[in-house]
Order: sequence, then C-alpha cells, then structure tokens
Amino acid sequence: MLLRHGYHDLGIQAVLTETGVPKGSFYHHFASKEDFALQVVDRYMDEVHKGLDASLGDRSLVPLDRVRKFFEATRDKYREDGYLGCMLGGLGQELSGVNPVFQERIEACLDTIAGRIASCMQEAQASGDLPADTDPRGMAHLLVNCWEGAALRSRLRRDPAPLDSMLDFYFAAVAATPK
Repeated sequence: MLLRHGYHDLGIQAVLTETGVPKGSFYHHFASKEDFALQVVDRYMDEVHKGLDASLGDRSLVPLDRVRKFFEATRDKYREDGYLGCMLGGLGQELSGVNPVFQERIEACLDTIAGRIASCMQEAQASGDLPADTDPRGMAHLLVNCWEGAALRSRLRRDPAPLDSMLDFYFAAVAATPK
C-alpha cells in the first residue's frame, strides 16, 4: 500500500480497512504512522537480505554472476508486484527531502545493500574477474544507484526493460574492463 499510494497519501484508516485490524491494535504495535512506515522498511529489508543471501550465497556461480542474479531476482519480484518498484527508492524519493529520519534510514539500507554486494565484488577482484585497482565498494554503490534509477523508470513504464538495459550495460562494462 505504501508503494501504491505513497506515504503522504496513505492514511491509517485505509490500512485498517484493508487489513481488518482495529485502530487500537494498530496503535498497540505502532506508535505512529511514521513508526509503521519505518517498520515496513525493516520488513522490506528482511526480504532484501533473504534475496541477497540466496543469490550471493550461491557458490555454484562466479561472484559477478551472483550479483547479477540478485538483481534479476529483484526484477522478477517487481514484476510480481506490478512494477511498483523499490520500497526504498519510492519512500526515499518522497520523504528524503522532508523527513531526516527516513533520509537516514533509507540511506543506511541502501548502504547495507551496497556493502553486501561489495563483498561479492571483492571476491571477483580476488579471483581476477575485476582489476586489482578496482574499488569494489564504489562499484557496488554505482550499481545500486543505477538500479534505483532504472527501478523508477520501470515503475513509470510498468515494464522491466529499463532494469534489463541497466544490468546489461553495467555488466558489459565490467566485463570489458581490462584485467
């Protein structure tokens, strides 16, 4: 509901109606609408970590293929959800300029994702798939940044093409980098 309506347009009453939860029960679990949305972000990150674990932990693939696998699985999840995009990107775009709590939380989440990807990039560097002078953390942040932009375009178009094009471009550029 947060992705469909956005934070500002989603009222608590709509959440209560959709879920059938009484107002008192809602406020027993959440101190405020902000607390609710922050806990949704936490739940979203639990799912992101499961996806990272499944993809980056797949030792049958070389490190760069594991990274790509994570983003392809995420793309598939976006399709299942109707191309609503990334919860972090959506809330970040809506709230980062007006709410420092969300700005810090979303940035921390994106940094965590990039950190996990950077570890896999370091493995690629150690195996010779990336040049020794590569900055794995910088490459991971660039990938996450590009993904978030492509996720927005995918949401606007309700089409995976921007995500696929971005992944193809990024990994082709990485493959073309002299080792």
